[in-house]
Amino acid sequence: MGFGRRPAFTVALALAATVVTSVPAGAAGRWTVSLTGAVTAAVARTGDGGLTFAVSRGDTTVLAPAPLGLRTRAADLTRDLEFLRRTDRVVDERYSMTTGKRLQRHARAAETTLSFTGTDGTRLDVVVRAAADGVAYRYVLPAGGTVLSEASAFTLPATAPAWLLPYSPNYEKVRVETTAGGAPAGDYGFPSLFATGDGYTLLTESDVDGRYSGARLTHPAGTADYAIKLADATVTGAGPFATPWRVAITGDLATVTESTLVDDLAAPSELDDTSWVRPGKVAWSWLSEHDSPRDPVRQKQFADFAARHGWPYLLVDEGWDAAWAPDVVRYARARGVEVLLWFRWDDLDTPAERARWLPLVKSWGVAGIKVDFMDSDTQARLGFYDDVARATAQQRLMLNFHGATVPRGFQRTWPHVMSFEAVRGAEQLATRAATNTMFPFTRNVVGSMDYTPTAFVVSDRDTTDAHEVATFFVYESGWQHGADNPENYEARPEALRTLDELPTVWDETRLLSGRPGREAVFARRSGERWFVGGIFAGPATTMTAALDFLGPGRWVADTLRDGPSGLVRETSEVTSGERLRVPIAQNGGFVTILSGR
Repeated sequence: MGFGRRPAFTVALALAATVVTSVPAGAAGRWTVSLTGAVTAAVARTGDGGLTFAVSRGDTTVLAPAPLGLRTRAADLTRDLEFLRRTDRVVDERYSMTTGKRLQRHARAAETTLSFTGTDGTRLDVVVRAAADGVAYRYVLPAGGTVLSEASAFTLPATAPAWLLPYSPNYEKVRVETTAGGAPAGDYGFPSLFATGDGYTLLTESDVDGRYSGARLTHPAGTADYAIKLADATVTGAGPFATPWRVAITGDLATVTESTLVDDLAAPSELDDTSWVRPGKVAWSWLSEHDSPRDPVRQKQFADFAARHGWPYLLVDEGWDAAWAPDVVRYARARGVEVLLWFRWDDLDTPAERARWLPLVKSWGVAGIKVDFMDSDTQARLGFYDDVARATAQQRLMLNFHGATVPRGFQRTWPHVMSFEAVRGAEQLATRAATNTMFPFTRNVVGSMDYTPTAFVVSDRDTTDAHEVATFFVYESGWQHGADNPENYEARPEALRTLDELPTVWDETRLLSGRPGREAVFARRSGERWFVGGIFAGPATTMTAALDFLGPGRWVADTLRDGPSGLVRETSEVTSGERLRVPIAQNGGFVTILSGR
């Protein structure tokens, strides 16, 4: 396959060869980094020889100065630092993805490395990148070492509205709307979104794997400070040893939502060939019928449904048996449907278990696996992600993580990973429109989100049927698991007609309008067709959106929305100079498919 375990810091070694300027040590006490001038990162010295990090957008301070530095077993690198040199370069990369908001990416950023030494001579490099859509920094210990903690923190405007996720290792708690200063004391999971000035700032991390510990934000009551807290008490690495990137995406809501900065910062793909990686729609029985994965007859009925509607996959979840699974795989494949199988993570956590199971299911004809219940951000558990990604890639098995950590650029490094859960999805059996409209601006910004949408079967919901259909479009996931059963879908033929038309990967994504907790309206392009859809929380309204992204000529607009007594479909002709207008029911939604004449 052309890959192996990465050394401690392959990226640093590559960058060292491309430095374009070198500034010797001097009296400088403040250093700024900016690509376009729109977003600027500033590192400054403090009176005790420590460092702070701040971010501005134009004339607006979005992150006030907050501490930088590491505490290692050998040295305290949070104070008494002596400046050595500054080196600069421009990062300019093009790469392809198999999933996400757009398949073709162009990453461009200004990068500065600030080198310091501590009192004992230990060297610390602070690497800062600034792009048009945000900034990031990481630490490098050129000689390696054992990290005890980071001083890293972010300071927000105290009154900034905030959409925060109380931390749990599976990232499935209810996201809350509060303010940066008014949030209760405690730990909060990535990503965290704040309204800063006339825009937004989203905090998260990137390039996290088994070389380091996962992190979260910890917030003291009565402050607007959010500090980095590692999942492990210590992290050790041989030099050159780097931490993950601490990331702040900032701009207007469209800039934040459309950003690919997390992927841009991640390690490049480990795969030379991704021709076998195929995103798509998945028929899935567990949510609507918890016992059905134990029933091969019922699984064949789901395979029949997938075949009738051109859905390429069937996921057989917890409960399958090796005695009959090969027969279900043969049955489904004979009808043009590939099978995915569920695994508990600790059935694959040793080399021997992976060597037993992965070649076996591949020999049955299985196309991919879902791995569940990791529920940890520790370095050891992140190492499991690395190991299972490598092992499945060797077998050409695609991969989906449930009970998982939030994506941190992993899908760029391992393009056969189709999705992560890390969200309070439909399987919680309590769906709320207000929460649904937070996800596109928080969790789904940083990677594919396996919410398992469009579950009409969920009775404890305040969403309409059109809202449920629209989640299938609004939420990006390489594998999109339809969460209801064939009978419920086929009882709503208009809904199913739209679901059958929706791709799961996109050439282009644009946010048309939105506000976390209220509405999210997107336009996405796949090939020559455009799709527009949205989900809403609140009273009935009329959605209007400019269609200036369309090409010339007339386009057929096929719209599914809520009507007075159920779903209705309307067809009209539009041009790029017109506006799309769709009546929206309370907590409703819509999907419009636009095809050129």
